[in-house]
Amino acid sequence: MATARKPIRSLRWWIGGLLFASTVINYIDRQTLSLLAPYLKLEYHWTNTDYANIAIAFRVAYSIGQTVFGRLMDRVGTRRGLTLTVVGYSIISMLTSLARGFYSFATFRFLLGAGESANWPAATKAVSEWFPKRERALATALFDSGSSIGGAIAPFIVLTIYFRWGWRPAFMIPGTLGFLWLIAWRWLYYPPEAHGRIAQAELEMIVADKREADTPQQGKARPRWRDLLRLPQTWGTIIAKAFTDPVFFFITEWFPIYLVAKGIELKSGLIAVWIPFVAADVGSFVGGGMSGYLIKRGWPLGAARKALIVFGGVGMTMLIPTIFTTNLYLIALLFAIATFTYASFTTMANVLPSDLFSSESVASVSGLSGTGAGIGTIVAFKLIGYFSDARQATGTHSFDPIVVMAGVIPFVGMILVLLLVRNTEATEHGLVRRI
Repeated sequence: MATARKPIRSLRWWIGGLLFASTVINYIDRQTLSLLAPYLKLEYHWTNTDYANIAIAFRVAYSIGQTVFGRLMDRVGTRRGLTLTVVGYSIISMLTSLARGFYSFATFRFLLGAGESANWPAATKAVSEWFPKRERALATALFDSGSSIGGAIAPFIVLTIYFRWGWRPAFMIPGTLGFLWLIAWRWLYYPPEAHGRIAQAELEMIVADKREADTPQQGKARPRWRDLLRLPQTWGTIIAKAFTDPVFFFITEWFPIYLVAKGIELKSGLIAVWIPFVAADVGSFVGGGMSGYLIKRGWPLGAARKALIVFGGVGMTMLIPTIFTTNLYLIALLFAIATFTYASFTTMANVLPSDLFSSESVASVSGLSGTGAGIGTIVAFKLIGYFSDARQATGTHSFDPIVVMAGVIPFVGMILVLLLVRNTEATEHGLVRRI
């Protein structure tokens, strides 16, 4: 337990800032390979299918790890669990500089995916512990926006190091950031009830909100995975991630290769690499803030969340018109619109576990949804590698079917989430919270 000292004002938002920083570092480390992929493909003579298989190695571990580490976070706690995983993936990120070919890259990416998979279940659990329901969407937007910020600044860090010193230091140097973050994490993060720097008024607000939300669960055992998977709300939460995250991961890990396929030089196309990430960052805060605003205006919690899900599902169809152009700025604009609206959708997807489930199950459900997203991404990457290689003769149109599907699938996911996430008989029995 932390020693009692002078309270830190609005401590929960400092905690949110730590979760944001963790996500930024997480994304800088994972973006390194995708940014260097056009150059590594030439050096090691990889096809798009080869690159897809390396990316899939990361996703396999990431998919399994989301569920495994989600359960682990519920058992050992966020502070200890995230400490262990950040140490692990930071070491692996640095060791990737020792890779010597396809198999060693695939091995290191697998291990990196395992370590990085804990971030979202842990952050979602931390938000459920530290924030009342009216603030959870904005707090989730804060930590989730780290993915966009990390993706936006990664090109400037990674490519600057690459052009100056080569690709090995471009893996080694960003890998050290996690250790710097751990100093702040170990110093500041404790559960609110055990924190020596929390103001009494803030603690009472957090505890009162938890007590109100978790009353139906008092005296009941922690639900098992199979119990959770019987609930339509769990499947709605899984689909919210599984039908949207693969699209964003396509952008984060394939966008440099996509631009080259469009006939755009990566150096001149740097603006298109980071603008969609900045748009996603803004979209996270707009989505989280708007949902909170609607709740304050008297909207039911479920309606306030679903409004932003509809906004995201419709907005992501803006990827489809990019098949008709090779103009760098128009591509950047359309991808920016898609990632802006995606961020609103995914913010709601990330907050749904803490909206619907008790504290003892939040990380588990978040992990299940992450695993669903990972499985969807593995399938997507396999298809992207195959079709982009098979359609190379079509030149700038080699990615067209992929981009069309990327615009359609989130719209389908939106419809399914609206149908599955609702109050049911399980709500009346206290198995899930009312939404």
